[in-house]
Amino acid sequence: MLNSKPRKILIVGGGTAGWMAANLLVSKWPDVDISLVESEDIGIIGVGEGSTPHLKLFFDAIKVSDQEWMPHCNATYKNGITFDNWSHIAGFESYFHPFAAQTDDTFTLPHFFNNIRARMQGYQVDAHPDKYFLETYLTRQQLGPLPAESFPFGVAYGYHFDSGLLGQFLAKRAQKQGVNKIVANVVDVALNHEGNLAAVKLSDGTTLDADFFIDCSGFHALLLQKALGVSFISFKDNLFNDAAVVMPSPVTEVLPVETKSTALSNGWAWKIPLTNRFGNGYVYSGDYIDADKAETELRQHLGLLEADVDARHLRMKVGRVAKHWHKNCLAVGLSQGFIEPLEATAIALSFNTIAQFMQYFQQGNFSNQFAAEFNQDINARFDGIRDYVVCHYKANQRKDNDYWRDNAANTHISETLNKILYLWQHSPDFVGEMYKHNLMGSYQPKSWACMLAGYGVFPPLRAELAVDLAAQQREAEALYDFIRRCGLNFKNHRALLANMAG
Repeated sequence: MLNSKPRKILIVGGGTAGWMAANLLVSKWPDVDISLVESEDIGIIGVGEGSTPHLKLFFDAIKVSDQEWMPHCNATYKNGITFDNWSHIAGFESYFHPFAAQTDDTFTLPHFFNNIRARMQGYQVDAHPDKYFLETYLTRQQLGPLPAESFPFGVAYGYHFDSGLLGQFLAKRAQKQGVNKIVANVVDVALNHEGNLAAVKLSDGTTLDADFFIDCSGFHALLLQKALGVSFISFKDNLFNDAAVVMPSPVTEVLPVETKSTALSNGWAWKIPLTNRFGNGYVYSGDYIDADKAETELRQHLGLLEADVDARHLRMKVGRVAKHWHKNCLAVGLSQGFIEPLEATAIALSFNTIAQFMQYFQQGNFSNQFAAEFNQDINARFDGIRDYVVCHYKANQRKDNDYWRDNAANTHISETLNKILYLWQHSPDFVGEMYKHNLMGSYQPKSWACMLAGYGVFPPLRAELAVDLAAQQREAEALYDFIRRCGLNFKNHRALLANMAG
């Protein structure tokens, strides 16, 4: 195995994952010969995609500003996700899951957590998350996440973008930085006598060797799974959905700053705003509804039942590999695993995988010294995100058909998620217990509380527990006034993007 910086790195597969890896690698190790081979036969889906704030971290790492890439990718800003129709409890039919803001810890979270604590005891207080956060106000007012320079508090944000255009943008940039692009199909993989990857054979008969390989070959998983035999751990028992149907719809005058997730009969539909259209998709379980019926339901949901709009059908392989870094190969993107897109975590997982690998690889003098620790860390990220996504289904308050009832009754959940749900129902200090038992994982207590409170997962009210309604109203009005005044420092989303595009 290597004990010095590799001379040659070969990335197999392009797309967002492959070109993210290429850009990060060339920015960190510009003296290494980096090549990327991608197939001309694999079409670009180009669906509207969302991200968490990790995409901002990626662009910061390669020193690319929003102004440089967003106009090229029809991108918009994202303050968070609205979840509609996941609960049928009156008053809890919808909630917004915001990203973080520096106003949270001091000004808003204490109010939110205090009211959750009181509501769990049966007091009649307003613990719905939509009343407590600056990002929620910005979203409802169609305000972008970039404040005036004089505003002292930062707001985290993600993006919506055309995934095909983003891949093209990253490909051009990486090639300008010195990455060599090769268009060909990989038809065979050769191992050396130690069982490490040695070379790949291309469809034109040429062979490409390298010291280290990055597997970005998607669900095909040509290198890590097929050539090196690393096992895949399915999440099918945890997450039922295994397919999606996608189609665009016309953009509206109002440009949202949110992804919308609407629960349908046997899954959920996303709606993602781009500058030129909406990206839409229905993520569903083939065990409960077939592809044709799913497409019809999505068309009805979008008002496109009679429209001449093509739909694309996708299959999903939900789970992760046992090891993401094995021998001289790292898997990134779909080749390492996939969790359905409910929380838009694919980009975050790819970025964390590449960035953390580079750190461990260099720290270990370019050996596999820290591979076990790395794999443990990335597995924990996947499993933490899986648990949070599973909780959406476990905590759903619909239960109007077999799909939603079976999800609510699902017992194939992790010990960690079981503990979190137990603490929510039984602990007088949910947040403190989360920290005490180190249960945050990939999500902070704010996110867990927003979901469970947003779905109305509360015990019945106790009529004998009186509250000072006037004092509660004054507190709510003061908090709203603070949030409203903060909002004066932010611009309209569409105007913000128009200024950026020039």
